[in-house]
Amino acid sequence: MRKLTYYIACSIDGFIGDPGGDGTAMLRFVDEEFIAFLKTEFPETLPTHGRRALGLDDLPNKRFDTIVQGRRSYDLALAEGITSPYAHLREYVASGTLKESPDPNVEIISDDLVGKVRELKAEDGAFGIYLCGGAQIAGELRDEIDELVIKTYPLVYGAGMPMFGSGFALSEFALESVRSFGNGVLVRTYGRKR
Repeated sequence: MRKLTYYIACSIDGFIGDPGGDGTAMLRFVDEEFIAFLKTEFPETLPTHGRRALGLDDLPNKRFDTIVQGRRSYDLALAEGITSPYAHLREYVASGTLKESPDPNVEIISDDLVGKVRELKAEDGAFGIYLCGGAQIAGELRDEIDELVIKTYPLVYGAGMPMFGSGFALSEFALESVRSFGNGVLVRTYGRKR
């Protein structure tokens, strides 16, 4: 069984973006030390165009071979004219409104997101599935998430888009590791308690 990992950036108070979902304020903390960490631990989580710009395009995947993201996350790439933002992974976009994929490498999941993710998790393979966001699909998939990797940036938003866009329900995870960086960023990894 492959793991579904919600790998997400958030503020100290748990928001992944401002009320409109914009998380670009966090980008200033992606410094040399943090890029070195990403390069060695999570190179496949960088979009393909970002990998190329950093000279990391030839790095092999370390943890994931598949990405599932929401329509709003995907729209960020489309606004830049990029139709396959993670071309080095199998790409899925959950959307009830986008009926046809603008790229042959991107498959649209228009219904039964949970069923599709369960199907992906049941595949044989050494690599896991990267849940990129956003809040709504993370809320829909909360019971399917096996691991959380939370990059917490030293910012307080006060309000914004939460990590999980769903109603109240307790889900218990166990802390597995914490890594801190000189700029105040923390990366915490949690495993699902089942």
